[in-house]
Amino acid sequence: MDVNPAATPPPAAAPAAPAPVQSVGVLQRLAPQPMKVVLNWGRRYSLWVFNFGLACCAIEFIAASMARHDFIRLGVIPFAPGPRQADLMVVSGTVTDKMAPSVKRLYEQMPEPKYVISFGACSNCGGPYWDSYAVTKGVDQIIPVDVYVPGCPPRPEALLQGILKLQEKIARESLAERYGKSSSGAPVGALTSGLVKPPEDAG
Repeated sequence: MDVNPAATPPPAAAPAAPAPVQSVGVLQRLAPQPMKVVLNWGRRYSLWVFNFGLACCAIEFIAASMARHDFIRLGVIPFAPGPRQADLMVVSGTVTDKMAPSVKRLYEQMPEPKYVISFGACSNCGGPYWDSYAVTKGVDQIIPVDVYVPGCPPRPEALLQGILKLQEKIARESLAERYGKSSSGAPVGALTSGLVKPPEDAG
């Protein structure tokens, strides 16, 4: 049979690819976002504070909690009964090597999520006593610190500013990101008493 090429119909066009459908995985990633906002809002405005007052900066903490400055209006409840009922530890004053294991132990007793404010030069870096053989050169050598408040001693307004900075940090954090990583820190002489374990190295 003779076939005329001009008479043959053109080949059918390939069917168009269907429009991409939004995958369920994207929806699963977006769904928790509103809940994260609600949880972070609740946590940042209901901080129970465990004050670890070691020196003169503790007096400024007490002043910040009284009626003149009144940090309860920020959603911060001072003087938690103990570390097991606290969300925030405020370390104010000189941390000595003998006191460091107690600071570490009480921090470990706090429930997750937990936060630390280092209040004043002594807890930030040792302050005027940094060169003493008995002083830990900053509380961040034994526990992770979220906010540093400088000063010797800092004014109560500085603590209020530090609390606001911590609340901003809580508002934008993800608990999965916070606890997916191990905290790093080098063991110091204060932790050689055997009472507490040194921080684990990040691996």
